[in-house]
Amino acid sequence: MNWFRKMMMGRYGTDQLSIALLALYMVLYLSAQLTRWYVLMLISFIPFFLCFFRMFSRNVSKRYNENYKFMNWWNPVWMWIRRNAYKVRSWFQNAAGRTKDRKTHRYYKCPNCSNTLRVPKGKGKISITCPVCKTEFIKKT
Repeated sequence: MNWFRKMMMGRYGTDQLSIALLALYMVLYLSAQLTRWYVLMLISFIPFFLCFFRMFSRNVSKRYNENYKFMNWWNPVWMWIRRNAYKVRSWFQNAAGRTKDRKTHRYYKCPNCSNTLRVPKGKGKISITCPVCKTEFIKKT
């Protein structure tokens, strides 16, 4: 292991851009394997070689500047993903709850505010009042 430490002395090593390039390689390579599109497999090796070129490079300042530019681009993208991840998570949680309740309850959207309302099944025609906007509408349960 000491030989590896000596070899990497003065070289740049890994950073966020290198990890992103490896992830891009893996996505492209797996999609090429699934679709049997061999041109995509050849293209997938470009980020792979770029990653290793960056890791073994001795031009540390240039690699640092490349990573800095990448992080300036990636941080807003990452923040947008984090802000909107709860929407996807809550959609799956709501779908799981609805499948549990499908025998005992029905779900309707309010025609005024599009709020989702849960009402018991088997009550016939009932008047449903939205708790948010107080709109009344009649539906059959």
